[in-house]
Amino acid sequence: MNAETHSNFAPDDWPIGAHIVSPRRGYTHHGIYAGGGRVIHYAGFSRNWRRGPVEEVSLEMFSLGRSVAMRDSANARHWGGACVERARLRLGEDRFSLWSNNCEHFCSWCVHGASHSAQIEALRERLVAILSMLGRLARHLRFITG
Repeated sequence: MNAETHSNFAPDDWPIGAHIVSPRRGYTHHGIYAGGGRVIHYAGFSRNWRRGPVEEVSLEMFSLGRSVAMRDSANARHWGGACVERARLRLGEDRFSLWSNNCEHFCSWCVHGASHSAQIEALRERLVAILSMLGRLARHLRFITG
């Protein structure tokens, strides 16, 4: 589900409903390929950290000149036109949340029927590890200073 495969195909050869990704500084941006060089995505903070709605844009606007890869969705619950229809149901939605309703959550919902963000899960795991380490350090310092 989360494996990324880089496509050598031209965008017009990508299957409609493909889950596509494009690297950004510190994260990966996600969208649904709608065909004809168009992508449906949650704009979120993709433009100068200003919040934006679910929208349909050109592939160029989605990628911002960066590479684009197709994500392997072999176990997709919704594919092709059905996936694009699901994405279009949410056009204009403006309830972006980095933690619970971001571009990856949106694409997972379109393709798999359930919101999920591996990037956020990984970030949460790192934050828990850091907090745990800080807690151990604080206990150690209290022990030393008595």
